[in-house]
Amino acid sequence: MAIVVVGHKNPDTDTIASAIAVADLWTKRGMEAKAIAQGEIAPETAFVLKKFGFSAPEIVTDATDQQIVLVDHTDLSQSLDNLEKGEILGVVDHHKLGDVTTPNPLEMWVWPVGCTGTVIKAMYDFFGIEVPQNIAGILLCAILSDTVMYKSPTCTPQDKEAVEALAKIAGVADVMALGMEMFKVKSAVDGASANELVFRDYKDFDMSGNKVGIGQLEVVDLSMLDAHKDALQAEIEKVKADGRHSVFLLLTDIMKEGSEMLIASDDASVVEKAFGKAPAGKSIWLDGVMSRKKQVAPNFIKAFEG
Repeated sequence: MAIVVVGHKNPDTDTIASAIAVADLWTKRGMEAKAIAQGEIAPETAFVLKKFGFSAPEIVTDATDQQIVLVDHTDLSQSLDNLEKGEILGVVDHHKLGDVTTPNPLEMWVWPVGCTGTVIKAMYDFFGIEVPQNIAGILLCAILSDTVMYKSPTCTPQDKEAVEALAKIAGVADVMALGMEMFKVKSAVDGASANELVFRDYKDFDMSGNKVGIGQLEVVDLSMLDAHKDALQAEIEKVKADGRHSVFLLLTDIMKEGSEMLIASDDASVVEKAFGKAPAGKSIWLDGVMSRKKQVAPNFIKAFEG
């Protein structure tokens, strides 16, 4: 039975591209592997896969009796159901270590870079395996997406070097034009339900025993969401009512380089504790905040500890 390679729930482009690439890498190292996903892919990811000739991975949500490589996450809340009934062989990630544990040693590649795709490019180099042209394309897109075309504070020199190398392999002449194409697709909100938008890029966290959800919508212009804000607020209130202390939704303006955050919380004072300013009603503008991973989740984790 093939090893399954899987990213987090509510998959984004990095999670899907990483699963496909790591499955290729493991297979070429003599361990048959296949990429799976835990849910439907987002429009940006569908665009990227189509552009480079891939179809979406099969959806699998249960780890029972599977051998597994985790990519782009190590949090139980973001992983497969019944993870303890499977065997984790490896982790490839760029986030803080979560609460996944294993009874046996495993192969781990966890780097402080802007995207799992950057780690994977280094893995191909380390094992002396050529990156296929189509995989170079999707990894390149994953890095552009996760680093918000280098605007995110998570972006590192290694991410930029990886993009340069992958663009040559993929035959992409204008990296930034490709990035803008992707973000226009990612910004498309008309026709999507409030629920689809909230969960397009959403993660649950355990913060000092409190279940806290943080979603993010990245658009090229925040005004695109004006007509949707009331519905989005109502939706996060609904999601919060399903056993969560708080749900926060970042509406990130790529060009202005900041985020408006919608708030549904049992105790909105955690927002002031986290960011040093009080929200105006049920939202707050966070200038320069682009990254859930680096600028939002850590602040809330500290605020909940306090």
